[in-house]
Amino acid sequence: AIMALAPVPKVVFGLIAFAIFWVLAVFPAVPFLPIGRTAGSLLGAMLMVLFQVITPDDAYATIDLPILGLLFGTMVVSVYLERADMFKYIGKLLAWKSRGAKDLLCRICVISAVSSALFTNDTSCVVLTEFILKIARQHNLPPTPFLLALASSANIGSSATPIGNPQNLVIAVQSKISFGNFLVGILPAMVAGVVANATILLIMYWKLLSVHKDEEDAGAEAVVEEYDSHRFSPATMSHFSSLNSQEWNSHLEAISVQNSPQQILRNRSIASEIIGVSSNTFDSARISSLPRDGTNGVPSLTKEETSPTSSSATVDTLINPSERKNNLIIRWKRVLWKSCVYIITVGMLVALLLGLNMSWTAITAALALIVLDFKDARPCLEKVSYSLLIFFCGMFITVDGLNKTGIPSALWDIMEPYSRVDRASGVAILAVVILVLSNLASNVPTVLLLGGRVAASAAAISKADEKKAWLILAWASTISGNLSLLGSAANLIVCEQAIRAPNLPYTLTFWSHLKFGIPSTIIVTAIGLTFIR
Repeated sequence: AIMALAPVPKVVFGLIAFAIFWVLAVFPAVPFLPIGRTAGSLLGAMLMVLFQVITPDDAYATIDLPILGLLFGTMVVSVYLERADMFKYIGKLLAWKSRGAKDLLCRICVISAVSSALFTNDTSCVVLTEFILKIARQHNLPPTPFLLALASSANIGSSATPIGNPQNLVIAVQSKISFGNFLVGILPAMVAGVVANATILLIMYWKLLSVHKDEEDAGAEAVVEEYDSHRFSPATMSHFSSLNSQEWNSHLEAISVQNSPQQILRNRSIASEIIGVSSNTFDSARISSLPRDGTNGVPSLTKEETSPTSSSATVDTLINPSERKNNLIIRWKRVLWKSCVYIITVGMLVALLLGLNMSWTAITAALALIVLDFKDARPCLEKVSYSLLIFFCGMFITVDGLNKTGIPSALWDIMEPYSRVDRASGVAILAVVILVLSNLASNVPTVLLLGGRVAASAAAISKADEKKAWLILAWASTISGNLSLLGSAANLIVCEQAIRAPNLPYTLTFWSHLKFGIPSTIIVTAIGLTFIR
């Protein structure tokens, strides 16, 4: 059943609209139209409707709401995990009893893979980049291998679960493979991939990592003390400024007005050296109006757990016993709240493993966290990357418009006989097609374009092969993100975060990434494919 091409005008207009989307999605800062990725996908979608490639009603129908719901839910959950210092603990794991540079590299690979499987790769990268730069600086090691380890392992790790990255969400929702089956199907490949990737990094950077003898653990511990949860907005690089300094000052004023004179004194002393705002300064109810994580350089208000800052030590003498008791209560409340956040998150993962509806499970967990927090959720909801959700809407419409032109089907009909998943050669060719397409059109559009077709042709062979085809698609499209810096959002985030890191900016270059990316991608993809059942 060869699907005929659409009428010529429709094909031409469809291609024009898709080309505009493609250019803006792949190169977000094109000089002739620097409107960025999100607006680019909306522009593509609008042109598809305007050029009558797709009807307005069909356009809305193509937007896959379960995927958006799942994305939204996981983003909210990760905002709360960040507030509950989850990633601070992960950071401590990196520095804990470290045995030198090679040990650190392997740790980064494992921790980054596991955390991105559970909390999406973008989140892991946003949160761990600055931390890894600090540890590298502390031990006076070159950051490149560690940043590469973070980005590449985050991509590999995220392949194992439907909530690891956006293309897996799409695959899990469209293929109706349950969370547990998905995990079991890809986990062996993921483990093998992480090991292979770490080995490649060690071989490439062995000399570089052997030169530096690292200092005592003490250095590593110190890093943890000064590590602060920081700018956090998953999967976006463009808007880290949700709380500007003026607002921050007015908050401080408001807080000091409500407090006793000695509180004011304390606020002043801390406001003056705002770097160490400690939570015993204001009681947590007053803080509620502020986001906990330092957004746009506003420091975290929850640092007190690790080390009371010097200023709070000097004003300690002003605190009467009743206030000290209050602080204790506040601290206990916080410990209780943290444990509830972790329990809800584990509950969400269990529910997903039991095969409940994925997007509603994530949304339920998100709302449980919001209700439990018991205060205005706006600051937390503002940290969700809505532009990513909009990007997805535009992309669904644009890709569907391209499908309506009949071109992808025609191309697939040519490829199909050679890429059957019941033969090794077929799997190899399919993987190459996915690798190339993912790097040309980025991985989510690739999955949207190929998914149904690959699955349909595999389903003709057998039911098991259909599942295998979906998993191959998930694996190859995710690992292809390691090929170049532009391959996945995770790479770009690591790069951006490293450039923006306060007081230790570092630039990860395209070429230093590529000379590791090409061999790593090919070897890891090949090894993983042999494990996918």
